[in-house]
Amino acid sequence: MNRGMIVRSLFTAVLGSTLLAAASASVAQSAFPARPVRIIVTFSAGGAADFTARVVGERLSELWKQPVVVENRIGAGGNIGVEAVVRATPDGHTLLLASSAQPINVALYPKLSFDLFKDLTPVALVTVSPMALAVNPKVKETDLRAFTANMRANPGKLSYATCGVATSHHFAFELYKIQAKLSALHIPYRGCAAAVADAAGGQVETVMSSLNTLLPHQASGRLKVLAITSRDRSASAPDVPTFRESGVPELKDYASSVYYGFMVPSATPRDIAAKIEGDLRTVMALPDVAKRVSGGGLEVAFASGNEMGALMRADAEQLRRIVEVAGIKPE
Repeated sequence: MNRGMIVRSLFTAVLGSTLLAAASASVAQSAFPARPVRIIVTFSAGGAADFTARVVGERLSELWKQPVVVENRIGAGGNIGVEAVVRATPDGHTLLLASSAQPINVALYPKLSFDLFKDLTPVALVTVSPMALAVNPKVKETDLRAFTANMRANPGKLSYATCGVATSHHFAFELYKIQAKLSALHIPYRGCAAAVADAAGGQVETVMSSLNTLLPHQASGRLKVLAITSRDRSASAPDVPTFRESGVPELKDYASSVYYGFMVPSATPRDIAAKIEGDLRTVMALPDVAKRVSGGGLEVAFASGNEMGALMRADAEQLRRIVEVAGIKPE
């Protein structure tokens, strides 16, 4: 056999081995998931994050023919749960139910043990929980423009309640203060339920909370919802205007929402991440999923992994500025 034939034989053998290995890898990855999948939630059971994970996980389990187990890993502002996903085998079998809390932590904690945007890859945004500003009925203002004018006329004299220090609700009000150049005293509560209850009872006059916690009190006449923080109006309360629609010039670009989506370790193969994204798109388009999500006080808001990543990065930058201006520190 001459040298040319030997080279051709070796090339054919190597090419065959390469194609076989690639085919084997493709078959292995197309079989995803090969075992039960974990969804790590950084909040306790019963909240919007846990609810989202369980509703979506149930339908993913049906689609994948594998159990999808929700695991609540709370502590350190959610960072313990994120660390668990960062350390997990990057094969798609461990997902993080991420939220707007993760960019908040990036802004609050300069020395995290992980890099959110290098160690994790966004897969898809799935739900949002709108926030809104509400006041007790004894407050005479009935819209955000008049309320803002009153705050400007009485700098530092008004107070507002939120669901806690360094929560999305706290940041949403601080962003409002910064953009509209206002001054007010923050009264943090431990949870939205307590903050809303005191606002409805008149112990505090103003509260920034999740929209679904405010609407029942508005229906009973115990609160007036002035505006919603999201970019667009909510299907849950289509008559409530957004901050952008308030007529306050400084708020024309205002937007702040609590959102939930999925992330995987950054070394996860791209085709597996793409499959998860595609399957999430399928699940979130199901009418019964939309109905259950709406019944839980949330809204379906599917966005691709790239879109989710861009949103989280922009949030982290904005939140850093708010932390600096408002002097917010974690408890």
